[in-house]
Amino acid sequence: MAATKKKAVRKAKKGERIRQVAAIPFRLTARGAIEVMLVTSRTTRRFIVPKGWPMKGKSGRKAATIEAQEEAGVLGKTLKQPAGTYSYWKRLANRFVRVDVIVYLLEVSEELADWQEAKRRQRAWLAPADAAMLIDEPDLSTLVKTLKIPQPLPVDQA
Repeated sequence: MAATKKKAVRKAKKGERIRQVAAIPFRLTARGAIEVMLVTSRTTRRFIVPKGWPMKGKSGRKAATIEAQEEAGVLGKTLKQPAGTYSYWKRLANRFVRVDVIVYLLEVSEELADWQEAKRRQRAWLAPADAAMLIDEPDLSTLVKTLKIPQPLPVDQA
């Protein structure tokens, strides 16, 4: 278990809220419509967005970018400003804890054929409204359904 996850679990045991970072990978179709990528979770196989614990020495945006590469096999530019936040109940070994998630948009430039968690996850490109229907977390579902991509996309988004 990573040190940051251990620290988060300790905080949760004290009743403190803990946080994660997530990415919503997106692309624009030839017609200019937005599509988002969802991935399945490893244990429950529900559709989610790539997310994980903050990483020591890395910004939330950078950590979200790394999670998207590891969990969804996508590379691209993560926008500087978070797209929003949501909360959910995370299942730990013997309890549930409330987790606040900061979400970043990642403009996908490349989809990898093979990636770190390819054997444990499935991924799917969907219209935001369709993706929202598949997501169990109500706050995340609303965020995806009402997704707005900044126009024009910021130049400095690395």
